[in-house]
Amino acid sequence: MVAVADTSVLIDRVNGRGVPALDLALAEGLLIVPPIVISELVSGATRAKETAAIAELLPILKIHETDLRHWIAVGDLRRDLSARGVNLTIPDAHVAQCAIDLDATLITGDKVFILVGRYIPLRLA
Repeated sequence: MVAVADTSVLIDRVNGRGVPALDLALAEGLLIVPPIVISELVSGATRAKETAAIAELLPILKIHETDLRHWIAVGDLRRDLSARGVNLTIPDAHVAQCAIDLDATLITGDKVFILVGRYIPLRLA
C-alpha cells in the first residue's frame, strides 16, 4: 500500500534514527512525499551532516503532484476541522490531504494527526 511521509519521520531518517514503516515504504518504492515536506526538510537542515543526508535522500523520493483541486480540498479540510475546534496549519492540512488524495497511510511522528484522525478517515503508521 502507498504511504505518505510527514516531515517528522524524514527528519528522524536524516538524523540516523530508523523508522521501520518509512524504511519499508522506501524499499518497496511505495513512499510519496508532499511537496511542502521537502521545503520543511531542507529549511530545517542546520548542519552539514543533515544537508548531506538530505541531498542523498531527495533523488529517491517520489513527490505527490498537487493541483488546484488539492489546494481547495486543503482549505476545506482546515475549515471543517476548525469548525470542530481543531486548528491545523496549512502544511499539516496539506500533508493530511495528500494521504487522503492517495488513499495512503500517513507515516508520522506528529501527534496532531492522531487528533485529526478522530474527524477524518486518516490511516496512521
